[in-house]
Amino acid sequence: MINNFSILLVEDDDVAAESVIRGLRKTNTQINVVIAENGKKALDILRYEDPKTKITSPFVVLLDLNMPVMNGFEFLEQVRNDERLNGVVIFILTTSDNDSDKAKAYDNQVAGYMVKSSVGPQFAKLATLLEAYKDAIELNRL
Repeated sequence: MINNFSILLVEDDDVAAESVIRGLRKTNTQINVVIAENGKKALDILRYEDPKTKITSPFVVLLDLNMPVMNGFEFLEQVRNDERLNGVVIFILTTSDNDSDKAKAYDNQVAGYMVKSSVGPQFAKLATLLEAYKDAIELNRL
């Protein structure tokens, strides 16, 4: 069983971040959550350039699109153009239900696009998805 599965939650809204964490706890999911408040901080974490915050593999990124400093699309561009990071699994978790945002995200090889209002206030659907993903990783390691 994978005990060290992590999520890099790239989210500038403290309330939304806490809702994600609460939703994961309600499903008893054994997932470590690392929070970055913008894309720049997330890149520093992924590149092991942040002196205080570390993340271990396996992990996925939950990415908001609308953030200060470096938004989600700028982050996606940086990750996909970095040889060391271009295979990182990224799910979008955002308030934007805009079709052009969805298309742009999928053009950047995201694994999924979830609108916060559709996921629900308790983020139970998100927790279920991440638990299934964690189990799939475990199966692939056998």
